[in-house]
Amino acid sequence: MILKAFKANSNQKYINKLLNTRQVTVSNKKMKTVGIILNMDEFSDFDVFRSYFKALGILPAKVKIIAFVDDVKDANPLWDTYFNPKDFGWKGKINNTDLQIFIDTEFDVLISFYTEERLELNLITAASKANFKVGLTQDDKRMYDLMIDVNTKQVDLFKKELTKYLTVLNKL
Repeated sequence: MILKAFKANSNQKYINKLLNTRQVTVSNKKMKTVGIILNMDEFSDFDVFRSYFKALGILPAKVKIIAFVDDVKDANPLWDTYFNPKDFGWKGKINNTDLQIFIDTEFDVLISFYTEERLELNLITAASKANFKVGLTQDDKRMYDLMIDVNTKQVDLFKKELTKYLTVLNKL
């Protein structure tokens, strides 16, 4: 139990280091690739986002969705990629190659669709090389370039607001 606390502390220090050294460079480039991070305890409908981005003209192959599950037994084999707490080591080390590929992909927009403060979800969001990060309101304001104040049950409102802001920012 003590080791878990030390591991969590080392990962939180890594997140703080990433957020403190983050260079925000938002461009006016149109959105072509999208990454989405979900917490399966809060929201589990992948198709909502797939159909939404398809309607916006984003090719399905350019939309990558990953999901966090507490237990691998809860994972669905039809999901793109899922990860769990065992995929994380000390000091931000990722032990899952699919997850590392997701982090290293330079998405035009990254959407972190979760409200529950989970160290693993925050680590993926902070470590992502995405150009523009969108999330639901959380305590750490350094995490996102755009925050939309809704909960995960208000997905239609989230999509409406996201479309509005992406249009204003010339991403669509």
